[in-house]
Amino acid sequence: MASISNEPEHEHRDEEESGANEDEDTGAQVAPIVRLEEVAVTTGEEDEDTILDLKSKLYRFDKDGGQWKERGAGTVKFLKRKDSGKIRLVMRQSKTLKICANHLVISGMSVQEHAGNDKSCVWHARDFSDGELKDELFCIRFASVENCKAFMQKFKEVAESVEEKEESKDAASDTAGLLEKLTVEEKKTEEKPVEKVASAEAEKEKAVEEKKTEESVPST
Repeated sequence: MASISNEPEHEHRDEEESGANEDEDTGAQVAPIVRLEEVAVTTGEEDEDTILDLKSKLYRFDKDGGQWKERGAGTVKFLKRKDSGKIRLVMRQSKTLKICANHLVISGMSVQEHAGNDKSCVWHARDFSDGELKDELFCIRFASVENCKAFMQKFKEVAESVEEKEESKDAASDTAGLLEKLTVEEKKTEEKPVEKVASAEAEKEKAVEEKKTEESVPST
């Protein structure tokens, strides 16, 4: 009859672990099968300077449902183009980097404190975060009152600076138009004496011709 081993299972485990440890101590290094190369990630913000960067949570007002819906938690930024100087507001979700707000800050835009919450504020914008322009009402909430105030202050400064630039541009355009008008009028004024002189010379020549004609007529 075959004998049955009564050795404890833990002894077999000790031998297996001992063998495993011996393999680990060989110092052999295994090269990875697949080499992963670093991939450069572009965000579209490479040609812009960040002028404000704050952690926050964003909501948009759902007109159909009549309620606020969360867009995401992450970082809200004001980004200024290096070439044109235009400034836009961009917010990305912290983990996925998905854009949940993306619009220019333009003249006439305003931001105000959300009723009953001094850590939140609201504003209207023509947003492009979903790939098409949409009229949105946003609400953003910060961890502190100070951050909310800093955001509102920067928002107002940007909107006012855009308005001042537009007014300056309009004034420059009006000035250019006025100068052009004055130049044309001055040109016309300068041309008038020339016309009078030419007319006077013509009259004088005509009178001389008439006199010669009268003198050449024989007397009867």
